[in-house]
Amino acid sequence: MINLKGTGVALVTPFLSNGEVDVAGLRRLVAFVAPEVDYLVALGTTGEVATLETSEKLLVLETIKGELAGRKPLVLGHGGNDTQKLIREFKTYDFNGVDAILSVSPYYNKPSQTGIKMHYEALANASPVPVILYNVPSRTGSNVTAETTLQLAHHQNIVGTKEASGNIEQCMAIAAKKPADFLLISGDDMLTPALMAIGGVGAISVLANGFPKEFSQLVRFSGQMKMAEAAEIWKKWMGLNPLLYEEGNPVGIKSVLAEFKICGPWVRLPLASVSESLHARIKLALKNELRQV
Repeated sequence: MINLKGTGVALVTPFLSNGEVDVAGLRRLVAFVAPEVDYLVALGTTGEVATLETSEKLLVLETIKGELAGRKPLVLGHGGNDTQKLIREFKTYDFNGVDAILSVSPYYNKPSQTGIKMHYEALANASPVPVILYNVPSRTGSNVTAETTLQLAHHQNIVGTKEASGNIEQCMAIAAKKPADFLLISGDDMLTPALMAIGGVGAISVLANGFPKEFSQLVRFSGQMKMAEAAEIWKKWMGLNPLLYEEGNPVGIKSVLAEFKICGPWVRLPLASVSESLHARIKLALKNELRQV
């Protein structure tokens, strides 16, 4: 199993002002984050995958592979609420250079825990690479319980979970009973030190798009149980982090990346690009709190 511990970055998909995929911007982003983080995640929620055509998904994936050139592990976002469609779509991708898939729990349908378990088992049985579960109830409308996660943790092709429930007790229940090699990954940037304190192995981060070096240091300190040092880093993001989600993800982090001249701020409908007022507050936070821009 490839090592997916430490800092993973949930890459945004840069767009041009006309809505097309910004290939040059994507290359700049990968070149910016790859030297600092441990692995990259393509075509996840932060990558606005729900608004991408199949041809665009392939373009994004191949662009990242080309820029990454095998230097770091690569995880592919592959989730949805139609199990059989997801299985058929495995044939769409070239999995050379892809080390695992990150698959969000089925949204909108609100399946039972039995349905969630069967969905992931079917996906894992068909997947050509290992599967990481992704639990984010605020987006999907349903929770993957600790009991369900622990049952799935024994599947030979399910290697971890990205936990973004915000429920520390649930994460503790997973950490207490999971197999030793099952990866508990933080899906909430600001809760990463707390999750690592109870057995987490790192994070798949939105903030790492703009702050790959700093976030990786946060994760290293947390892994070493240097919580005072970790706190000095995350406290600097206390003003900025809520702004990143105020108008939806990845609206805020794209505003940050635009300030850093890495890519433009544009997103696709139904998301709207950052408002002038929010952009001004983000810029102020970067200047006053982080001494950047």
